[in-house]
Amino acid sequence: MLYKKKIILFLSILSIGITTSYAQPFIHSGIWVHPGAAESKKELDFVKKQIKAGKEPWKSEFHNMIQFEIKNGYTKTSAPKDLGKVNENDQKEDAKLAYANALAWYFTDNAAYAEQAIKVFKTWSSTFEGYRYAYPLNEATNQSQLDCAWIGSILGPAAEILRIYPGWSSEDIENVKTMFRTKFYPNLNLLNTWNGNEDLTQIYAMISIAVFLEDEKEFNIALDRLEKRNPSYFYLTSDPVSSRNYATRTFPNDWYKPQIIKDGLTQETCRDNNHHAQFAMAAALATAEVAWHQRIDIYKKNEKRYIATMELMAKQGLTGSMQEICTNNATTTELFDTWEIGYNHYHNRMGIELPYTKLLLESKIRNPNTKSDWNIFYETLTHANIQEN
Repeated sequence: MLYKKKIILFLSILSIGITTSYAQPFIHSGIWVHPGAAESKKELDFVKKQIKAGKEPWKSEFHNMIQFEIKNGYTKTSAPKDLGKVNENDQKEDAKLAYANALAWYFTDNAAYAEQAIKVFKTWSSTFEGYRYAYPLNEATNQSQLDCAWIGSILGPAAEILRIYPGWSSEDIENVKTMFRTKFYPNLNLLNTWNGNEDLTQIYAMISIAVFLEDEKEFNIALDRLEKRNPSYFYLTSDPVSSRNYATRTFPNDWYKPQIIKDGLTQETCRDNNHHAQFAMAAALATAEVAWHQRIDIYKKNEKRYIATMELMAKQGLTGSMQEICTNNATTTELFDTWEIGYNHYHNRMGIELPYTKLLLESKIRNPNTKSDWNIFYETLTHANIQEN
């Protein structure tokens, strides 16, 4: 009887939406939230309603996703194993096709989309030989880890949406789970020692796949990695100096010689004037979003850090100036479809004003020409101005 009361109490706590800070142990007690990777059911249902009502920006973003990511037919990757830059774009096209079809199925209830996505997974789970650490191509050995992270960060959320599709056979699902465990985990669990965006993308792939697999151990590994990477990538004045040194990257030597050091600076801000920093920010915020859906709040602990990063990068993107932080004062010419996940949480959920982020989203990000690439996938479609109530 006491056991039943404890279960009832636990479920009651879950029902009112109390989140756990990462400082406390992460204990699922066998209860996972599905879908619960990058998108939750409430978020998906909200977007579905907006699309059906013809509202913007969701209508146009959905149209763009259909037009650019869903092909007339399906062709598998050009090789059954990772070959670094030789076939990473083919892998990306497959992964994006799976994710786009998974979302399209949910938003339209058209089973043909789900079946197209499942075809991608079926091909991969039966033929993909996995990722390697070196190639006969003079490629750096970390490239395979990065490819694995990029593709896992797209296939993981796609599989998580599809898990509620009734037509996906249990046998096919198990084959995909085996693929993730044997072809993705080995590379993702080997810390990429290049720049921080690679590690952060690995982390996002790990946590997304872990939700699909209901793998508490891997979920926690991802959060441990994020805990270490945050202060060594997103600068905050209050951090201990020692926390900024992680893996092979040390501060300030490996931060590409910023002229001004301030909150919101990233390890790669001055590498290429925010190009790679966008991928890193997207991965960190998406990881926080996955954790949030599983009732773990790591947004709060990193509120100052993430908001400072978003606002500084948004100000730079708006003005076209790095604000004298880098020797090259011109910002990257490429803006990606990110900021949305972080803005949705901090502004729409928490009521915090992020003026530069808001203006950047409204003036430059929410338009058909903004790219979704690698681990960044149509955030405006899935996370713009979500109303979850």
